[in-house]
Amino acid sequence: MKKARTALQRTAEPLSYHTTMVKEEQAEVLSDESGGPLEESGHTVDSSDEEVEDSVADDMARFEDSFVGINKRYRLINRIGEGTFSTVYKAEDLEYNDYQNRWDIDERDESKWASPKTLRKQSRRAHYVAIKKIYVTSSPIRIFNELELLHDLRDSPFVCPLITAFRHMDQVVAVLPYFQHRDFREYYRDMRIPEMRLYFHSLFTALRAVHQERILHRDIKPTNFLYNPEQARGVLVDFGLAEREGTDWHQCACTLATEERRYRIAHSVYAQTQQSGHQPSAYPKNDTRSSRRANRAGTRGFRAPEVLLKCTQQNTSIDMWSAGVILLTLLTRRFPFFHSADDIDALLEITTIFGRKKMKDTAILHGQVFETNIPSYSEGGHSLEKIILWCTGRTKDDKGNKPELQDDEKQAVQFLYGLLEVDPVKRMTADEAINHPFLAKVYEDNDEYDDMVDLVDG
Repeated sequence: MKKARTALQRTAEPLSYHTTMVKEEQAEVLSDESGGPLEESGHTVDSSDEEVEDSVADDMARFEDSFVGINKRYRLINRIGEGTFSTVYKAEDLEYNDYQNRWDIDERDESKWASPKTLRKQSRRAHYVAIKKIYVTSSPIRIFNELELLHDLRDSPFVCPLITAFRHMDQVVAVLPYFQHRDFREYYRDMRIPEMRLYFHSLFTALRAVHQERILHRDIKPTNFLYNPEQARGVLVDFGLAEREGTDWHQCACTLATEERRYRIAHSVYAQTQQSGHQPSAYPKNDTRSSRRANRAGTRGFRAPEVLLKCTQQNTSIDMWSAGVILLTLLTRRFPFFHSADDIDALLEITTIFGRKKMKDTAILHGQVFETNIPSYSEGGHSLEKIILWCTGRTKDDKGNKPELQDDEKQAVQFLYGLLEVDPVKRMTADEAINHPFLAKVYEDNDEYDDMVDLVDG
C-alpha cells in the first residue's frame, strides 16, 4: 500500500520552533516588500526541459551539493521562479509512485475516465513538482509560519498545497505541485469579459477558502496567481507574507463606534492645530506621540489604502483590494496600473481616481490626516468608467457622441466598485464576490466550469 505523503513527513531534519527563533526575528532587519510586479513577471514563464542557461545549471548544481540527498528524491530540471525571499525550481518527483498523491489535480482529472491500461502508463510517466528553496536569510519564524499555513490550507480549492518540506542544516525547502501557467503579460491585453469571469471565479474561490481560515495572503498579484488560460484554472501561491487575522493587532480608529471616533477626532492633535489657526498641514513642534507601526507587507501598486495609512487592525479585506487592482488592470489593459515609488506616491495615485474628499475621509477613519495641495487632484476624483474608456483609447466619435462601455463591461465595473472600496468595512468579501451577478454568470458562459470546480474540491 502506498504511503500518504503529508507535509513535513519526509524531512531530512525535523522542523522545530522555539524561543531562539523569536530572538533571531527581533534581531533581524527584514523588508516585507515583495518584488515588484515587473521584476517577477518575467520569471513565471514555463521553460522547456532543454532550455537551461549555464548560470541556472550552475545554480542548480550548487543547490544539489549544499542540500545532501535532494537529488535522490528529485531531479532538478530548471529554475522557474525567483523572488525576494525564495527561488523555485521545476523538478521530477523520483518517488512519486511510492506515495499517495491527492494533491495531483491533473492526474485525478486524467484518470477519472481512464482505462486500467492507461492508468499503468500514467504511473510510469514523469511527474513534476516545484521545489521552493527559501533563502537562509529569511526569518525562521517566517519560514515556519508559511509552512504551517500551507499545511492548514492543503485541502482548499485553487490553493497550492504543501506536499512536504525538508530541512538540511540551515536550509529549508518546500515541495509544492508544479502547475503549468502563462505569464500574465502574455494575455492580460487580450482577455475578454467571459474569460475574466473564469479568472476571478477561480481566484475568489481560493480567497474564500483562505479567508474562511482567517488567513490574510497579503500579496495578491498576478505573479502569485498561476493562471492557465487554456485550462481556465488558476492556483494561488506564495504564502511567504501571509499571516493569521489578528496577528499583532492594536486598536485602530476604524473599529470604533461612529460617535467615539468623532469624539477622538474633535479632541485630536490635528483638531487642535486647526483651532489654533495653523494651516491644515501644520504639525506640533514637539510631538510626544510614539510613531505608529503597522504591517506594510505586500507589493507596490497592490497595497490597500488602509495598509498605506498604517491601519493596525488589517483584515482579509486587503486581499480583496489587491484583486480589484488586477481587475482594473485587465479592464484598462495597463500593467502595472499603479506604479508608485513609495507609500506617499501610492496614496496620491489612489487620490487621482477617488478624489481628495474620499481620501481625507478614509485617512480620518484610521486616525490619520491626509492633505495635499496639488491642484491637479480634484475633490471628487473620476469614475472608473471614465478611466477605463480613457485608458483603452475610446474618445468621442466624429459626430461628437460620448463613448460608452459595453453591457458586460458595465457589469464588470459595477463589480469593480465593490472591490476598490476605500472603506474596508464596505468592501466586498470573497463570499460576496463569488455570489455577485458578474461572477455568477460564469456558469452561463461555461457549462463545464462547475464540473471543474467539483473536481478540484474533490
